Amino acid sequence: MFQTYQYPQYSYRQSEEQQTGTVKRHKVVVIGAGPIGLTAALDFAQRGIPTVVLDDNNTVSIGSRAVCYAKRPLEIWDRLGCATRMIDKGIEWKIGKVFFRDDLAYTFDLLPEDGHKIPAFINLQQYYLEEYMVDEAQKSNLIDLRWKHKLLNLQQGDDHVVLTVETPDGVFKMEADWVVACDGANSDTRKMVGAGFSGQFFQDRFLIADIIMKADFPTERWFWFDPPFHRGQSALLHKQCDDVWRLDFQLGWEADPEEEKKPENIIPRVKAMLGEDKEFELEWASVYQFACRRIDNFRYGRVLFAGDAAHQVSPFGARGANTGVQDIDNLGWKLKLVLDGDAPESLIDSYHTERAFAADDNLLNSTRSTDFITPKNEASRRFRDAVLDLSEVTDFAKPLVNSGRLSAPTPYVESTLNTADESSFAGKMSPGTCCADAPVNVNGEAAWFLNQIGDGFTLLVFGDEAATDVSAGNVKARVLRVGKDLQDKDGTLAARYDAAPGTVYLIRPDQHVAARWRYFNDNKVEAALKTAMGGA
Repeated sequence: MFQTYQYPQYSYRQSEEQQTGTVKRHKVVVIGAGPIGLTAALDFAQRGIPTVVLDDNNTVSIGSRAVCYAKRPLEIWDRLGCATRMIDKGIEWKIGKVFFRDDLAYTFDLLPEDGHKIPAFINLQQYYLEEYMVDEAQKSNLIDLRWKHKLLNLQQGDDHVVLTVETPDGVFKMEADWVVACDGANSDTRKMVGAGFSGQFFQDRFLIADIIMKADFPTERWFWFDPPFHRGQSALLHKQCDDVWRLDFQLGWEADPEEEKKPENIIPRVKAMLGEDKEFELEWASVYQFACRRIDNFRYGRVLFAGDAAHQVSPFGARGANTGVQDIDNLGWKLKLVLDGDAPESLIDSYHTERAFAADDNLLNSTRSTDFITPKNEASRRFRDAVLDLSEVTDFAKPLVNSGRLSAPTPYVESTLNTADESSFAGKMSPGTCCADAPVNVNGEAAWFLNQIGDGFTLLVFGDEAATDVSAGNVKARVLRVGKDLQDKDGTLAARYDAAPGTVYLIRPDQHVAARWRYFNDNKVEAALKTAMGGA
């Protein structure tokens, strides 16, 4: 097993407070050093927040686990300085094919337009992802990674949390202004605060098998309904790096998970898919039952939940880790403003409002995908098979094919942080939507728009419209002028933002649109900035 990867072992060490017996107060403590916890540490540190990360293990994830990462999370990791390694190592793809029985039913392209820095998707084993983020975290003097530190208990006060932590050298206490729980779907932290976590378990099981093989299959996502090698069920194939391929097989609810994980039962399934002559090695396997569930509130006092600790979805559509990364993107700037005293603590409540809205959208899409893939009665199966048959010969049925709607960011269209449009705009960049990238020139050099924003509030101004920086208290929205600070070299930026000369966008620190106008008015911009800060 795991022939392609050497697992790092990170060193446990005693903290100074454990050595001295002094209870120390920290700004933020993150529970869990998986993809979401590490994203939190990197985001918070970039915003100047000292962060302690506690993890009860001392290595990266065992097995490839989450392997499929979408454009928006990769853009976030690009801002945090670790996406280049991920993209260079991972397998880029954007084409998916859906097969029904013996025939190709449907082909889709997840990024049909040019002019984006980040690919639609990459496939990369989770252990590489975590390793790269640990490497980046270790460069920061604001991130304290503490391995072999297990949270045993927490108690909340009015303005802090007391944590009881177990290490190989015993138990000690520490304090935090805020705790961010990123400890997975079986979150102990969630149980400690008594949070609800409700939803639906699906009565089906799937086998994941990672195999090593040399193959000339294209780097595409292939999904089968009722294939000849696995009749009556579904299957999935796509490529990872190091010549590792991810295979999924629907097993049915009656399957015995322990039996199905045995190599002597996996290998015949793989040979049926690939052919008896294909040479391969089995690297890792797991059997899972999936669920669609959400926490009742992303905030419990000073304990905040993100990733699988806050929401759990079926793996179809790659919405798990991708959604969790966007949780952190939403939380980090709000936490910074509150810690600095520049926004009311109630701004943190908008984290729940916006990310619960996104989680519900993901749960809905994930549930629909699961119901299409695993119909629970004969009428549902007949409907699905009719859609698949029609998709081979008609266009209207193609959008109904659902082998897992792939992860896409959810616009916060109902957020109280938005300022509604006063004028008519075309396109997708409405308030609450994450910004689209575009190629630009900066100081005569080719660059990308998203790399010019993200540290704070940005006032994007097109053309020579008279505009100045606008402040609300200590927080400033700085002018970034198209035509001076950056050049829209081929008009892509203006087209994506439906911008004419004079158009102004107020962009949040998480690269989401807060407001937009057809002309600059400092009073309107100031009001929108205060609204985006939670009414500061």
